[in-house]
Amino acid sequence: MITWLCGQKQPCYYIGFPEKLATMSNTIVDAFAFCRLGEQRAGVTPVAGFARLAAEAAKPEGEIRWSFQGGRHPRGYPQLNMAVEGEVGLVCQRCLLPFSYGFDAQSVLVLASDEADADATEEALDDESVDVIVGSAALDLLQLVEDEVLLSIPLSPRHPQCPDGGSVPAPELTI
Repeated sequence: MITWLCGQKQPCYYIGFPEKLATMSNTIVDAFAFCRLGEQRAGVTPVAGFARLAAEAAKPEGEIRWSFQGGRHPRGYPQLNMAVEGEVGLVCQRCLLPFSYGFDAQSVLVLASDEADADATEEALDDESVDVIVGSAALDLLQLVEDEVLLSIPLSPRHPQCPDGGSVPAPELTI
């Protein structure tokens, strides 16, 4: 049974669900209910909308396209399938010029109720292609998107081919 609170046409999955959470945004979800009901969310968020990512970017321009699909892992665990793609402006560490870095990442996130459960689930699955995270009744999907984008950025970003041919002057050594 779905209960509607606060005059909102947004479901609350538990009796007594806090009113504050009843008016959640489209990007803050009850992770376990989201998976159980097989819900979906998708959107486009500007790079400037992610504080940590904007701080890493040469210019906080561009957009990140993202989508989530709730469901069940073949072994019965609640699972989120996440897809994130877009471009972010970075500074090439070879020539120090800005460039646009494109990424397209997909992740499978299995949910656990707490850290101990996450460790046990990760050990039981023994699958490097799956990430186990702690789910919550107020999981911020955009935080997961930002984490995925930050993990997609190389430690030392570089153009595939620098505009000046890739030559970088060697530093002068002083003795």
